[in-house]
Amino acid sequence: MIAHIGSAHTPGELAALIEITKQRINADQHELDLGLDDRASAVIDLPASSAAVDKRSSSRILWQGLAGSYERLGLGVVADSVFRDLVLARLVEPTSKLDSVRVLGSLGLDPPHVNTLYNCLGRVVARDYRTLIAAACWRHVTAAGGPGVALVLYDLTTLYFEAEKEDGLRKVGMSKERRVDPQITVGLLVARDGFPLDVHVFEGNKAETKTLIPVITAFQERHAITDMVVVADAGMLSAANLNALEDAGLSFIVGSRTSKAPKELEEHFGRRGNAIDDGETVELTRPMGQGRDRRDRRVVCHYKWKRAQRDRRTLNAQIDRAQRVADRAEPLKKQRFVKVTGQNVTLDEASIERARQSAGYKGYVTNIDPTIMDGHAVVASYHDLWKVEQSFRMAKSDLKARPVFHRTRDSIEAHLTVVFAALAVARYLQNITGVSIKKIVSTLEPLRTIVVAIGDHEMVVEPSINEDARKLIDAINAGH
Repeated sequence: MIAHIGSAHTPGELAALIEITKQRINADQHELDLGLDDRASAVIDLPASSAAVDKRSSSRILWQGLAGSYERLGLGVVADSVFRDLVLARLVEPTSKLDSVRVLGSLGLDPPHVNTLYNCLGRVVARDYRTLIAAACWRHVTAAGGPGVALVLYDLTTLYFEAEKEDGLRKVGMSKERRVDPQITVGLLVARDGFPLDVHVFEGNKAETKTLIPVITAFQERHAITDMVVVADAGMLSAANLNALEDAGLSFIVGSRTSKAPKELEEHFGRRGNAIDDGETVELTRPMGQGRDRRDRRVVCHYKWKRAQRDRRTLNAQIDRAQRVADRAEPLKKQRFVKVTGQNVTLDEASIERARQSAGYKGYVTNIDPTIMDGHAVVASYHDLWKVEQSFRMAKSDLKARPVFHRTRDSIEAHLTVVFAALAVARYLQNITGVSIKKIVSTLEPLRTIVVAIGDHEMVVEPSINEDARKLIDAINAGH
């Protein structure tokens, strides 16, 4: 008898039809129960008469998106698949190197042995993977359509260790997290869109102002840069830093310490009055440095009405505290707006008036000529610094950059190189999709590709993809 079983358009459908045919041929034949086949049956979108056994599953869609982005960024220049796996595993679930074996296995990959992972960390330092990654990041931002490096942003953060003793790198210093544990200082240089360009590690007690020049000059020499604007916060403001940047042929925009603003603005107000519109700027000149290093610097002061409201609330609270000190209601201590003359303790009315007039202003020091970049452009460029903070938050929270299980300098440097590469991939994916790396992983990881056995054949069953996942996949593919 000849019967038509059905039509197949894919290898999986063909496998299913072959199994159905075998079952129909053997339908009237008795089978000895020898206990040779105790596989659990899992029917997945197949005819009810076909038995399918789940053999393995993987987050293939997620892994292809991550690995494809890694390669597109040019990080494959490292030519180390174990390093790549460490980087991408950190994007999925930031954990210890030992536990990364579990993460990779959960994704459906054949994970390397833990000793292989540790050997990889040794290669990261010995072969200077960070320089290769930094060069790939440079090529990405300077390629057509990239953000470019005409303007770069620099900032610092600290990572602490739960250790009792200091060593040559882990030192107790000024902690951004207000801790007293040994720490390291990490400097991050990013492009205008927040994409990482370079990362440097310093001793935990290194002064902020001492980190800027080594990072910038190393970056400048590596890429032969002669024209670039460096943006940094007020913690980097020192006459020596600004002179060094200028002598290297670079421009800068640095936040001005607010303690200087009242007196400078008082002189300006005395000449021109204090009427100003919301969002407007005031141009001043400030001498910085001593002796032969003294140079006049352009200062741009930006006024915001909302900032003024906030400043006045803070100012009133400070005046109240100073008044309680003057009234002897609180003990004499270092307090703003308190004036001590002999035995007399009074309010410093002149300082209060200067502070009131400067409420709402924030200053920026730059060496860029006003004809090239006006005050509003200076302010806008400085405001991009929040993207460095965002990259730090991504590294410290999403990627858990703190090297908890590392003690030696080489292992700490290797760990931060993995984080640096992971941050580059995360930033790239965030820029092309508009959502965080955490959202990308939580959306795509549950889409499991399953390989099932149908008789003597194997069939790949792809997951159903909802609308949100489809949009993400399309955005990632468009980037490729």
